[in-house]
Amino acid sequence: MLNNNQDALAIIFPNSYDNEVRSLVNERLMASIPFASRYRLVDFILSGLVNNGISNITVIVRKNYRSLMRHLGAGRAWDLSRKNGGLNIVPPYAEKNIKVYNGRVEAIASIIEFLKQQKEKYVFLTDSNIVCNFNYKAMIAEHEATGADVTIAYTNEPIPYGFMNLQATQTTDLYYTLNIDDSGRIREIQTNSKEYGPQNLSMNLYLVERTLLISMIEKAYASGNVYFERDILSPVLDSMKIFGYAYNGYTARITDMVSYFNENMKLLDPANLDALFAPNPIYTTVRDDNPTRYIGGSKVKNCMVADGCVIEGDIENCILFRGVKVGKGTKIRNSIIMQDTTIAGNCEIDYIISDKNVSITAGKTLKGDSTFPIFVPAFKTI
Repeated sequence: MLNNNQDALAIIFPNSYDNEVRSLVNERLMASIPFASRYRLVDFILSGLVNNGISNITVIVRKNYRSLMRHLGAGRAWDLSRKNGGLNIVPPYAEKNIKVYNGRVEAIASIIEFLKQQKEKYVFLTDSNIVCNFNYKAMIAEHEATGADVTIAYTNEPIPYGFMNLQATQTTDLYYTLNIDDSGRIREIQTNSKEYGPQNLSMNLYLVERTLLISMIEKAYASGNVYFERDILSPVLDSMKIFGYAYNGYTARITDMVSYFNENMKLLDPANLDALFAPNPIYTTVRDDNPTRYIGGSKVKNCMVADGCVIEGDIENCILFRGVKVGKGTKIRNSIIMQDTTIAGNCEIDYIISDKNVSITAGKTLKGDSTFPIFVPAFKTI
């Protein structure tokens, strides 16, 4: 799986933007949210890193991390179960200096001694709310070509609705837009901009030399700073070379429940599916299960269905995760049904997001809307 190893390690922040999808993170965090029928959001980050030869990966968790730890295990699915490097999960209170962090500065400060012991030249810092098949090698190449101190990946797109409607009190969920000159150098980092139209929207993916990062974090932490972008990078834009890296590949950015629904549904378009999965394989944990069974009389149109399902009813424009059971006479439209959910016979389901292990009894009708899909919590019986 790994080849052409890069001289880089990665740090993942799996709780990024948890507050924006609160219904989905009662029992989990952003990184372990199910996506695209059989994956979790973190699968795309880990797969992208290992496909680009980055095998030393640290995940600094903040809360609600049991689901993520169960999913990741020792990292075997990504070939990260190894003596040197591999997957390193850092929960709060794992050591006396590791606490529940508020921002990226505090999080990195908690593992500063670990960083000093590593040998890699570069460090990638990344959140977990963006699904993509990222080319990390290309970002390193451009970082070296420009002679940058820090490189920030960005997409050119309108600010998502979920970001535009952040409340003033949600200070932990910041997003950043970048003003970039003709040479690619970043001249201004704007926090929670409300401008309309296409913007250079940060992916919260950063590349920096490991020794420089250690120096920046030690100084910022001693000064009581919290945010890497606002408190460290913004004040030094004139004195340091901070460049942008334009990413033009397929992205799915999760900023609220509606975006989660829409980004899943976009993958029912073969062009989008190919754009996301074609560049490199995406790995996930294996669940040994039978192939999906389509019982006589069932109808399936334009759906993504994982293994282990049993379909007796009629489904259209749906994403079904592993182990879903659909009873005879049931019609499901425009819905996301997570793993091990059972929907009995003669139900009508439309625009629903059903979490895992939900049980919907016979004859029920649940209908939402494309702008307001109804969410059914995990283990709920209706």
